[in-house]
Amino acid sequence: MTEKKRKLIFFWTYLEWGGAQIYFIAIMKVAKPDWDIVVVLPRNSPPEIIGYLDHIGVGYEFIDAQTDTGPTSTLRRKLTVHWTHIRTHLASYRFLRKCELRENILHIEVGPWQSLIFLTALSLRGANVFVTLHNALPNFPVWRVILWKARMQLVSRLPGFHIFTSNKDTKNKFRGWVDDGFWKKIPVTYTAVNPIEIDEALQCEYDVKAARRGLNIGEKNFVVLCLGQFIDRKGRWVFLEGAKLALEKDPEIQFIWVTPTLPPPADTERIAGYGLGDRFRLVLSKSIGATRQDILKFYRNADLFALPSFIEGLPIALLEAMAMGIPSISTNINAIPEALIDGETGILIEPGDAAALAQSILKLKTDPALRERLAAAGRAFVLQNFDEREASRIAIDAYEECFADAR
Repeated sequence: MTEKKRKLIFFWTYLEWGGAQIYFIAIMKVAKPDWDIVVVLPRNSPPEIIGYLDHIGVGYEFIDAQTDTGPTSTLRRKLTVHWTHIRTHLASYRFLRKCELRENILHIEVGPWQSLIFLTALSLRGANVFVTLHNALPNFPVWRVILWKARMQLVSRLPGFHIFTSNKDTKNKFRGWVDDGFWKKIPVTYTAVNPIEIDEALQCEYDVKAARRGLNIGEKNFVVLCLGQFIDRKGRWVFLEGAKLALEKDPEIQFIWVTPTLPPPADTERIAGYGLGDRFRLVLSKSIGATRQDILKFYRNADLFALPSFIEGLPIALLEAMAMGIPSISTNINAIPEALIDGETGILIEPGDAAALAQSILKLKTDPALRERLAAAGRAFVLQNFDEREASRIAIDAYEECFADAR
């Protein structure tokens, strides 16, 4: 008789999708032969992420609750978000208690310091819970950090609770938030790329000239690409200011930002204020295609990748661009220098420095030899050090240890 597969449940409660979901999908692909995988996500989730799950052939279920991730600029908004957070945890617990949590693995996307009661309730039901931390927290008031550290100390003592980090920087910055013995055992399961998929995207038939014509990009234009949510922490306004400064010196540059959602009208007005006209284009990711391979192929339109983030873990878009052989610029923050070594595998600038971004773009545009050197070195470094199959195997080994320990 064939042994029944254990279930691996991936769970998140917000509508926006990005690097965390791509990280999960990488694990799903490696785990699929040996695990029964189900994804639990909000009912109104974007069709793009549903399409990715369909493409790799994993099941999913919907929860009728979602986290409010909007801005909290007023006390009323803060109270509303907090209340929504509580209701979402209640709905999530009701949903998950129907699952056989003792016999399976739950990999959930939450901030443990904000979810003590929820995680304690899951632990009391015998759940094997994994949480991945992708980046260190930004600066908060001292009282809040003290409170969150105390909660993390409690959460880390819960039976069946485990933490991964998706880069070394995050692990190092959470030292002191948990007992040292617990901290030392935290595996680093890198945000990473799949070399096979990267090579397929590079080698498959793809008409770059036709794709550029479809975007109304001139043949002589130098294309600077960014990919990710069009939000403040990704450095969107630095990107646009850098574009403005670069175009003042060289008008034959085209700036493209691929995003899963278009910005609200107020942001659209602010974009227009930079006076970039058709030299800046926001492209919806769903217009590119329904699979990860479609996105990877789109990178081939770029001569340069630029991601001027303020807060990051180790962004998958940057790793993908480097693996695709595109010279890259990003910021000297968090885990980015673990992959992008200034002057060796790319160019690092300081966060918020639009002038440095413009200068770096112009430098690379006028120096093909430098572009070629950085592109080759960046591709080799990422493929050698950030292979999602190896990172996923570390995670899966940790899942399996839960049951080995139980025996």
